[in-house]
Amino acid sequence: MEIIKSPDALKAALKATQGSVGFVPTMGALHIGHKTLIQAAREANDIVVVSIFVNPTQFLAGEDLESYPRRKEADEKICSLAGVDYLFYPDVSDMYGEDEVSLIAPDVRGYILEGTSRPGHFSGVLTVVNKLLNIVRPDRAYFGRKDAQQLMLIQTMVKNLFMDVEIVPCHTVRDSDGLALSSRNAYLSADERGEALKISRALTKASHLVGKGVLESDRLYAEMLAVLEPLEVEHVAIVNRAFTPLDTVEVGNTIILVEAVVGTTRLLDNVWI
Repeated sequence: MEIIKSPDALKAALKATQGSVGFVPTMGALHIGHKTLIQAAREANDIVVVSIFVNPTQFLAGEDLESYPRRKEADEKICSLAGVDYLFYPDVSDMYGEDEVSLIAPDVRGYILEGTSRPGHFSGVLTVVNKLLNIVRPDRAYFGRKDAQQLMLIQTMVKNLFMDVEIVPCHTVRDSDGLALSSRNAYLSADERGEALKISRALTKASHLVGKGVLESDRLYAEMLAVLEPLEVEHVAIVNRAFTPLDTVEVGNTIILVEAVVGTTRLLDNVWI
């Protein structure tokens, strides 16, 4: 595995290779969920590139930019063992200059749900993903379904900007207790982790109800909120794949999402139906 910091050096290295390129962009603090993305890229491509970059433009004032988990040595070992060919590890100065050109998230879908509580967050996400895709120019890029709104917006960006890359969604990976894996789970105390399990339990409850024929969104909201009590719930939403709210679940075209704050940690999870 070769570790590269410079965008130009990575572009030059990839230009000298042959075959398909799979790309997994991350912010580090890698876990099993990231490993499944890397494995999917490894299985389908000749070359695998992973980036680790804690992107400052997607953090709002007062958020955890400085305290975001950073585990450089462990991340490098995980990538090496997973068969990564190139680990891209740029500094902020490598990725951003002064008087930057930036992307702006869509006026509606970029400012609903998580975008309501974090206005401007998705503009930062789209800007850095666009930069990374332009550097790597992969055939395929891999993203987790856990961040469903982010995934949808990246797919929208690729379509709207006529970008020649396939965005590959990958299933959410959960711990044995059902908690969706996230780098921010490291912030949770033992008691908070127990409370956080209410998120996956609420989604499981909704899935079971849908399986029994309960399709009315209002009924599902009520049942889920009862399970989530007393968490600080930012949103519970039932939308189609284009993120249009649904009054009735459309099996095969629905995502049920939860965003909640546990202690000081904001957690996201969802289920695709």
